[in-house]
Amino acid sequence: MSIERVRAHLARYGADGRILEFPVSSATVELAAKALGCEPCRIAKTLAFGVGGTTVLIVCAGDVKIDNRKFKDFFHTKAAMLPRELTAELTGHAVGGVCPFAVNDGVKIFLDESLKRFATVFPACGSANSAIELTLPELERFSGSTSWIDVTKPYQE
Repeated sequence: MSIERVRAHLARYGADGRILEFPVSSATVELAAKALGCEPCRIAKTLAFGVGGTTVLIVCAGDVKIDNRKFKDFFHTKAAMLPRELTAELTGHAVGGVCPFAVNDGVKIFLDESLKRFATVFPACGSANSAIELTLPELERFSGSTSWIDVTKPYQE
């Protein structure tokens, strides 16, 4: 089970006890925000893409969308999200629970600049009814990513 992989991964940082599990779905930004009682923008959604034979995860704020021009400029290819039916196989997590923790070997994780306006954010934890509140330094450390990129459209105030 994906959440158990994430729990074991976060245990290495002493953060497994901070995982929040809900009796309702948190599989979308809107559902996660409702379950957490926070603004949708603070949900750290993880989007999965195929880039030249590599699986790439981009963690961004819940209120932004991928900017196709910025994506192509950075990755030198058109933005193509993974097909739903391949997401779990390629990332280690099913759609609705995709997160930057305990991913399959070879998956590259990038953090989008859109997150930098928040002190803490809420990424999923491998299931469609879980999340964890993290500071940005914790998100970097727990995900293993130090690559901050700008591939989203500016958020609307």
